[in-house]
Amino acid sequence: MNILLINHYAGSPQHGMEYRPYYLAREWVRLGHRVQIVAGTFSHVRSVQPGGPGDELIAGIAYHWIATPAYVGNGVGRVLNIWHFLRTLWREAPRWADEFRPDAVIASSTYPMDIWVARRIARRCGARLVHEIHDLWPASPVELSGMSRRHPFILLCQKAENDACRDADRVVSMLPKVGPHLAAHGLDLRKLHIVPNGIVPEEWQGASAPLAEPLRSQFAAQRAAGRLLVVYAGSHGEPNALDVLLDAAKQLAGAPFAFVLVGDGHEKARLAARVADEGLSNVAMFAPIPKAQIPALLREADIAYIGWKRQPLYRFGIAPNKLMDYMMAGVPVLHSVEAGNDPVAEAGCGLTVAPESPQAVVQGLRQLGALSAGARRAMGERGRAFVVAHHTYPVLAQRFLEAIA
Repeated sequence: MNILLINHYAGSPQHGMEYRPYYLAREWVRLGHRVQIVAGTFSHVRSVQPGGPGDELIAGIAYHWIATPAYVGNGVGRVLNIWHFLRTLWREAPRWADEFRPDAVIASSTYPMDIWVARRIARRCGARLVHEIHDLWPASPVELSGMSRRHPFILLCQKAENDACRDADRVVSMLPKVGPHLAAHGLDLRKLHIVPNGIVPEEWQGASAPLAEPLRSQFAAQRAAGRLLVVYAGSHGEPNALDVLLDAAKQLAGAPFAFVLVGDGHEKARLAARVADEGLSNVAMFAPIPKAQIPALLREADIAYIGWKRQPLYRFGIAPNKLMDYMMAGVPVLHSVEAGNDPVAEAGCGLTVAPESPQAVVQGLRQLGALSAGARRAMGERGRAFVVAHHTYPVLAQRFLEAIA
């Protein structure tokens, strides 16, 4: 099968996020399929941008980079970046249809307007048209950022979502509870398939890259002091509700818990200032670490934490990458969330407590901390078994292929 995957923000291990297009495509290549990824040269989620427009081969996957301007934030600059990507791809559509001749064209760029260029290519060569949903747009910018439903950009997104629901041959979603929403926008639910996020088994096999100082010393010192290590690894942004974790840490001053936060984000500086100003001596914050060191980091954790804000949008479900990492590491998870699904409860690998409640987080930590090390280990192993069975990319890639066949 020839698969054309349009993902404006696609990355790779050498570029950083988004990883999902790379991992799915790599599995498809291993299964004997020909895969072409089309992405933009600039994305706010990548740590390293490609050298420029043109073609590149990465792990047997053909990438085509379309020149797009740099931007900061979610304003006009990002809209212009999207416009450049779609305009160029629209012009190139006949070439992709006539020369690559895809059997399936996947529109997968977070925002839904790429469905129009994907539809043009698919119709020209008789390919299956697939709409892949990461986040729901325009629901996400409306409900998370407060944008007006009458904003021209939101109206454009809504038109694209409606067209995708009407015209796609298949819709693949990472969010498991989107059916009623999509049906309300015209989707025949027989077209809908759920393929969540996952992990790469090879990254968890053998010896992982060792942790560097000063993280290694921090863990050793806390263990020597007899404290349980509560680890958060990921973005430090507003949706991650890390103030709740700091509030819980403040309430647990003097208790045998040490909190280690690893990552970066637009809230990092403010959170670090809060730790310093409030004298939260049981909290240590560290810069992001290479992806290869994540297994070593999580092996040190007694409890892994992930929190969310209370947000009605999560009624459609959640699919966080870091939760898959926590579970694959075999660490019991404290999950502070209210959502349409809960992998932690489903796997039985930790505790779920109310979001935006420091008291609930404190209670959950005390409950997990009161368990024996063996009981926590058994809890974590249930999470690992669940991920291996349902959330590895070889499994997910096959499910995706079956969905679009």
